[in-house]
Amino acid sequence: MSTPPTTLEQDKSLVDAVLNGEAGAFERLVRLYQKLCWHVVYRMVKHPQDTQDLCQEAFLRVHQYLHQYRNESALKSWVAQVAYSVAKRHLERKRIPISEPSADPDGESPLDRVSDDFDLEAACIDGQSAAQLHEAIDCLPPLQRTILTLYHLDEIPIGEISIITGLAVGTIKSHLFRSRKQLRDTLDDRIGVAA
Repeated sequence: MSTPPTTLEQDKSLVDAVLNGEAGAFERLVRLYQKLCWHVVYRMVKHPQDTQDLCQEAFLRVHQYLHQYRNESALKSWVAQVAYSVAKRHLERKRIPISEPSADPDGESPLDRVSDDFDLEAACIDGQSAAQLHEAIDCLPPLQRTILTLYHLDEIPIGEISIITGLAVGTIKSHLFRSRKQLRDTLDDRIGVAA
């Protein structure tokens, strides 16, 4: 699902083109990031029609607020942050909790030592089909599901996920730890995967 990598200079060039009203520039931006936007929003709301509507809202906001993009991080992270924010507000309006009540630790914990080279699929499915893993991922709370897939499936670094979600790095690591533990427990119960 990865979006093609761009440099900050390429991002600035595209943003300038959009802001200057260059024909087709905004359409290029949408084409470049529509899959990422869909992925972020869908992982949060899990409803295709809502996702479609919320992606449209996200790109309207991108267009409306693009002048606020400062080129300090990847445009991809900024667009994902807008998509995440739109999806989060949607869930809040519907009063759907986005995480477990105790998922935001205040201080450092052993969870902060989560390895960046952790292989989720190898650890959880050990020869079983990926479909069972993805089914288990869908059962996670929206925030954990989103962070887990951004990190392990979209391969977005923890620092960028922090920018996207506005959460501290330690909190993201905690969510990753909890998500992986819940997946191990779920898959162990379903198919006998060893933790």
